[in-house]
Amino acid sequence: MSEAAFVPENYFRELRKEELFQDASPALEIDLGCGDGRFLLGMAAEYPERQFLGVERMLGRYDKVAKRITQAGLTNARVLRLESSYTVAWLLPTASVSRLHLLCPDPWPKKKHHRRRLVVSEEFHQGLQRILVPGGEFLLKTDDADYYAAATEQFDALPNFRRLDWPDDAFFYPQTDFERQWLSAGRDVHRARWQLKA
Repeated sequence: MSEAAFVPENYFRELRKEELFQDASPALEIDLGCGDGRFLLGMAAEYPERQFLGVERMLGRYDKVAKRITQAGLTNARVLRLESSYTVAWLLPTASVSRLHLLCPDPWPKKKHHRRRLVVSEEFHQGLQRILVPGGEFLLKTDDADYYAAATEQFDALPNFRRLDWPDDAFFYPQTDFERQWLSAGRDVHRARWQLKA
């Protein structure tokens, strides 16, 4: 199996940072639901001094991303096949993540499914506070206005997070496959960024 494909020895305990990457960098970023890996690979190539872990539940996408990382020769990127909420709530090391990216997640548009939205889950909120380093960031992009409103309502009310500005030219930030698709279809992509208070 490729080094790019990360398979934990044990899925039922919290990981240690050195299990993710042998040379643990102080800057670990998570791409939650990394899809085809476009964003993950773009970030890893642009920031070789940082480490990037993609999390993807679907086997076909997971295999494709692992192959693309290997073909690109990137040693600072890996991909884990697992469900996002479990990864954040239980698996990732405490105070290890400098940034967590949630880009164009499933918006669960039907009202009866709203409780499945990651951004409204208390378990996700608590997990995020556990894994982020003090001053670490949670970055969200979505094309769904209702999902965006639910996320901002939830996170703006959390006392341990503060909202940060996110101007267009703030930093390098490649588009995901879904973002390109929505923008080409004329849809708006909403974004928000929060920081865990130190």
